[in-house]
Amino acid sequence: MIRFRLRERLADHSYRLARRVTLDEVAKATGIHRATLSKIASPKPSVTSTDTLDKLCAFFGCSLGDLAEYTPDTSTAAAAQPGTVDTNS
Repeated sequence: MIRFRLRERLADHSYRLARRVTLDEVAKATGIHRATLSKIASPKPSVTSTDTLDKLCAFFGCSLGDLAEYTPDTSTAAAAQPGTVDTNS
């Protein structure tokens, strides 16, 4: 599963600027709808476009790896390992 680290980037950006940066501010600066940013910032998995990720990386001055990370999903990790049998097929 891909986990977005938008909240961490907001905190880092706020620290660097010595003031609180809000999702509304990010929305205005990037053209990304506030609701989209809220979904990305939530702990639940979210779907987003590469265009959105590109805009966020440009805004925060970071790489994609700073904005998102892959975390193995335990329910699908066993099925992906060699030598295991997928009983769902």
